[in-house]
Amino acid sequence: MIFSLITNLEHLDVILASASPRRFELLNSTGIKFKVIPSDVDEAAVKNADPILLTQEIARQKGQKVAEKYPGHLVISADTIVTIGNKTFGKPENEQHAFEMLEVLSGKTHQVHTAFGLFLLKYDKTIVQTCTTDVTMRTLHTDEIWAYVNTGEPMDKAGAYAIQGQGAMLIDKINGSYSNVVGFPLAKFFTTLDHFLENLALQE
Repeated sequence: MIFSLITNLEHLDVILASASPRRFELLNSTGIKFKVIPSDVDEAAVKNADPILLTQEIARQKGQKVAEKYPGHLVISADTIVTIGNKTFGKPENEQHAFEMLEVLSGKTHQVHTAFGLFLLKYDKTIVQTCTTDVTMRTLHTDEIWAYVNTGEPMDKAGAYAIQGQGAMLIDKINGSYSNVVGFPLAKFFTTLDHFLENLALQE
């Protein structure tokens, strides 16, 4: 399914509406040809008390904004947040904030939620889905939290860590999609995309 789907995508122009280098690398690794056109949606202005609905709305706004300019293109958007209990973590504002996030996550299991959107306005088709992964962080000492923060790696990452980088040393185990924690759930994305494009005359 997946390989025939990638072949069919040659009949579509594909846009990734995200500036995230992690998402670029993940999508590029699949063989899909696409260009990057980030949206300029103000994520901080989007409000919702429910973290899953929040990340879905951000992904929807990102994708919709780019898709309106390119209605004949398949536009892909995404947004990732980290939650633990009733706390929601996006990207840290500064090093102290990154330290405080990691201190809360230390020794506990948290959830990583990535919402992704598919937009093909030429066919009046839009969908937003969410994937959740449980991540357990080992108990961290104060000095090693600061050592990690001082690498600079946490500063543009939801939850203040990168599982695909040095942050892998902080993680005890995960339950669910690894690529979802990186920022884009590839398996769920391709399953959703397959249904999304079903019965469309892509050759037109």
